[in-house]
Amino acid sequence: MPLVNGFRLLDIIKDEHVCAGAYNTTDLITTMGILDAVEKSKIPAFIQIAPTNIKLSDGHYRYIYDMVKRYADHMETPVTLHLDHGKDFKDVVAACEAGFGSVMTDDSRFDYDENIKHTHEAVQLAKGYGVPVEAELGAIAGKEDDIVRADNKYTNPDQVLDFVDRTGVNLLAVAVGNVHGLNLDPNIKFDLLKKIQDICPVPLVLHGASGIPDEQINQMVNYGVVKINVASDLRKAYIQAFGKDYEERKDRFDLIDCTLDARKAVRDVVYHKINVMNKLSPQEVH
Repeated sequence: MPLVNGFRLLDIIKDEHVCAGAYNTTDLITTMGILDAVEKSKIPAFIQIAPTNIKLSDGHYRYIYDMVKRYADHMETPVTLHLDHGKDFKDVVAACEAGFGSVMTDDSRFDYDENIKHTHEAVQLAKGYGVPVEAELGAIAGKEDDIVRADNKYTNPDQVLDFVDRTGVNLLAVAVGNVHGLNLDPNIKFDLLKKIQDICPVPLVLHGASGIPDEQINQMVNYGVVKINVASDLRKAYIQAFGKDYEERKDRFDLIDCTLDARKAVRDVVYHKINVMNKLSPQEVH
């Protein structure tokens, strides 16, 4: 199945009442590991890349699009290619021009009115390409690539309706105790998440799922969350696979086997996350 538009994927997610993982890629091997697991599970998903990682493709979003599309063309499970944390308007433009099916404009570093202004500009641009826009209200703590934030600025439920109405955004990323990165201490405030769910007219997104316990992740589908981002766990699995191979035989130079081990490590993490997000046992996923 060719890559699908983000609006189409959101309709599928709603119809199937599932929660879609959004898995960050950086290169061909990570991409193949992610999509191996998605196809095995038959659960729709987002595959995404942040501008900070596009440097591995010499800054060309089209390279990422071509790479993901080539694999997706042979899949049965629907997948959307998504821009993660587009902090600069030019990255949103570049992703739309490259054929991405959805984009995130992340203007949460600005004050409320500035966030609305920049988000609205991105939404107006994306309308011309027919793709949905995700934005962040509040600010998520932790380390997201090269940006570190010490504390959560929780999403204010009283701002949600106004923010969505004035920006026209299609997906809302919330700060409810989730954090970016590993070795941190996420503390999901489900009471806050419930308040936002009851108010928000668009689907919710949860960032920073790598550090959140499984028993909390598998509740998200009941709180209006349709997209859950996973990045750090995949990178950790990828790097550790190479490290393990090296430690087992320091004189090895068989790049093929090491790379295949890394691909499998990514696939196994993604497959586990899919199961957890949708309260499935391995026997239920085929």
